[in-house]
Amino acid sequence: MGEQRLGLIMHGVTGRMGYNQHLVRSIVAIRDQGGIMLANGDRLVPDPILVGRNADRVRAVAERHGIARWSDDLDAALANPDDTVFFDAGTTQMRAGLLERALGAGKHVYCEKPTSDDLDVAVKLARTACASGLKHGVVQDKLFLPGLMKLAMLRDSGFFGKILSVRGEFGYWVFEGDWQQAQRPSWNYRVADGGGIILDMLCHWRYVLDNLFGEVRAVSCLGATHIPERVDEGGNRYAADADDAAYATFELEGGVIAHINSSWTVRVRRDDLVTFQVDGTHGSAVAGLHKCFTQHRVNTPKPVWNPDQPQTMNFFDDWEEVPDNWPADNGFKVQWEMFLRHVAEDAPWPYGLEAGAKGVQLAALGLQSWKERRWLDVPALEF
Repeated sequence: MGEQRLGLIMHGVTGRMGYNQHLVRSIVAIRDQGGIMLANGDRLVPDPILVGRNADRVRAVAERHGIARWSDDLDAALANPDDTVFFDAGTTQMRAGLLERALGAGKHVYCEKPTSDDLDVAVKLARTACASGLKHGVVQDKLFLPGLMKLAMLRDSGFFGKILSVRGEFGYWVFEGDWQQAQRPSWNYRVADGGGIILDMLCHWRYVLDNLFGEVRAVSCLGATHIPERVDEGGNRYAADADDAAYATFELEGGVIAHINSSWTVRVRRDDLVTFQVDGTHGSAVAGLHKCFTQHRVNTPKPVWNPDQPQTMNFFDDWEEVPDNWPADNGFKVQWEMFLRHVAEDAPWPYGLEAGAKGVQLAALGLQSWKERRWLDVPALEF
């Protein structure tokens, strides 16, 4: 058994998502566990170089986690033949250009979503990647959440019978930044900076729906900017012109109807920050990030509508929890391990930049649907 080094250029890891999920909980965690076991018995060990425009911030992150290599010179990093993979978690508007440069330098690429805020750019990028012969991928993290993995297991077991509908609730109250600091960066609420919950979340819902319940065939979406003014990180008031809530209905392959509410202006009274209820002819399930509860048709209660009497049934008592029969690892880390195996030994990998373009497509159609106030079909993309 040997050790294989994999040189990894990581861009955008001083931001919240890039730092927490991709650097600390994925690459550093993989390094600390001794790498990734390959099929031939070797261990694949990532050797990252952190790259960013602010040298002081990048150096501080590298030193904090015992990472020897860092730089503010992306061109030099891309020119190093010993580093074969490029990862980006920077801003959406810079992403496509960065990935094109990396592909041009002969690097395999992996990135956060969305791959662009422009559908034509996202499709062109995916076509370039497909033609390059290089490995490429986009984060699809919610598929690796324990709760959604349990939904997939229930589907595969036939538990649902014929799936009829999916109801999703995502979101929480993001403070305006005046009397309590906001939990999300201010650019999320500015259109000019690539903000908006439709662009952010419909990219997620595309791969969740496609992979778990059926290909998305049509969409009707209503967006809203419920809070038009917020306070940024410097204490300055600014116009929040991007959508902070989206109410979307999807028609899926096979006649399944899905409806998902996404909001940064909602107070949570449900099991988790995101929940999905799946109803089928034989059973139903409700899943959050980790837990999943089921109700089979033989255990379904028979309530009677009577608005003149207080409700005596506790409907939560009629559901059973799906046990944790497998160890749950961080979803970002699990997908990172899949992608690095794909690079190292051509292991299966279904989440190329084509999937990223499909997410951008649904977000673009959602915005168009809102603007035109109508249903829109989701055509197949050619790559």
